[in-house]
Amino acid sequence: MNDKEKGAMQVDVQLVRDLAALLDDTNLTEIEVEDGDRKIRVARKVGGGAPVAYAPAPLAAAPVAAAAAPAAAPAEAAAPAAISANAIRSPIVGTAYLSAEPGAAPFAAVGSTVKAGDTVLIVEAMKVMNAITAPNAGTVKAVLVDNGQPVEYDQPLIVIE
Repeated sequence: MNDKEKGAMQVDVQLVRDLAALLDDTNLTEIEVEDGDRKIRVARKVGGGAPVAYAPAPLAAAPVAAAAAPAAAPAEAAAPAAISANAIRSPIVGTAYLSAEPGAAPFAAVGSTVKAGDTVLIVEAMKVMNAITAPNAGTVKAVLVDNGQPVEYDQPLIVIE
């Protein structure tokens, strides 16, 4: 009796390689495809190692600044923590856009004044544009993402005080 008759899953090695290459090309940490009752997940190891098939991987942490100035590291770590406490956070995983279309003025920039309910950026998820609005009026103190940057759930996006 061969593996196919025993009900063992047949792995398409070329598909796994193609998915691993797609991870590298798009800087994703994980990708999963499903075809009938066959499901293949390829995820990058923690620390950015080579992609691994069938291994779930936790979301990669943001890159750590180079250790060229170790004395300055504690001060730098305190500043993002303070900013994050007042930040508008992403309600979904997606791609952040700071303007309505390429080349257009950003919705909000550092120093600009916004009113409660104003759109401050957009997070695209699955081809749906989700407007992220200011919860209160204030001045934009920091924009924590770049235009077109992938964002994770609950990631700080913008600070309004």
